[in-house]
Amino acid sequence: MRRRLRWLPVLLMIVLGSTQAATRDPGEFFFDQGLGNFNEELEIARDEGKKGVLIMFEMDECPFCHRMKRRVLNQTVVQDYFKDHFLIYTVDIEGDVEIADFQGRTMKEKDFAFKVHKVRATPVFGFFDLDGKLMTRFTGATNDAREFLWLGEFVVNDHYKTTNFSRYKRQKKKELRQQ
Repeated sequence: MRRRLRWLPVLLMIVLGSTQAATRDPGEFFFDQGLGNFNEELEIARDEGKKGVLIMFEMDECPFCHRMKRRVLNQTVVQDYFKDHFLIYTVDIEGDVEIADFQGRTMKEKDFAFKVHKVRATPVFGFFDLDGKLMTRFTGATNDAREFLWLGEFVVNDHYKTTNFSRYKRQKKKELRQQ
């Protein structure tokens, strides 16, 4: 039963197809309000039974970040799926705000992004396990909400351990054509 429920977001997106999907403000309904301490966020994620922490590395002038927020991260089906599995935060790659990384070391957001995680383009979606280790990352905007949901499934169902997202996405498209 639980395995079937994992497909629910994808099925909803297929059923919705070209109809207008329900939307909500991603600032309020997708992203969590952080404490500025990712080490503490990991504890919360563990306590809440999450898969891990998702960080969207972004910057104010990034048109692709804005597009993701306007067209994908505002979709209720996306918000619900990701909130079930992850705590979700943003990091400004140009930010001077002090944060603590997953090991509790303090640094500016821009150093966490650039020096620690080598983020040079935005958006970057970094998926971190409950020990603060990077499981996988995706750079750029997805084509649509369905593809972003596939990215979530790719991580939640541990496909990142055996393949890359491009291959996983090709397989998902092939499955859709066969239906």
